[in-house]
Order: sequence, then C-alpha cells, then structure tokens
Amino acid sequence: MRESKRRARYTLEFKLEAVRLVKGGQVAAVTAKILGIPKQTLENWVRLHAKGQLKGAGDKPVSAEQMELARLRAELARVRMERDILKKATAYFARESS
Repeated sequence: MRESKRRARYTLEFKLEAVRLVKGGQVAAVTAKILGIPKQTLENWVRLHAKGQLKGAGDKPVSAEQMELARLRAELARVRMERDILKKATAYFARESS
C-alpha cells in the first residue's frame, strides 16, 4: 500500500524571502537545498513572482527567526562556494608559477 504524502504549504512571506534570495544572486539549487524545498518549486515561485501571481498559504507559519536562519544558511553556502573557488584559483596559480 502506498503512503500518502502530504503536500507542504508555505506562507507568502517565506516564498517572498526565498525569491528575494534568488534574485539577490543566490543559486536557486543551493537556496532550495538550504531551505529544504525542491528546486523546481523555488523556480516556480520566482516565475510566479515575476508575473505578480505568487500566493501563499497560511497553514505553515514561518517565524522571523526561521526566515533569518534560512537567509544566513543561504549566505553561508554562498561564502563557502566563494571560498572553494578562491582555494582552487590559488592552487592553480601556485602550480603555474612553480
């Protein structure tokens, strides 16, 4: 027998914050992973926001602390990615100059 999977519902504030992160330069796949939502869902929210059709649901309230935590996680992921790029670039140029 197949288990029924309940669909997650998110507030408009949560969706808007996720869209803001993506429009602010965050990679959609990274942001979605950090927020714990499917990448396609986040991309749909961005598309709907651009059309002015993004709506929220009141069943899953998200506190200000949760929003801040999601923002900080996204920022940490971006900084880690930048750090890794810089490490690789430093190693590349160190080998090249030797």
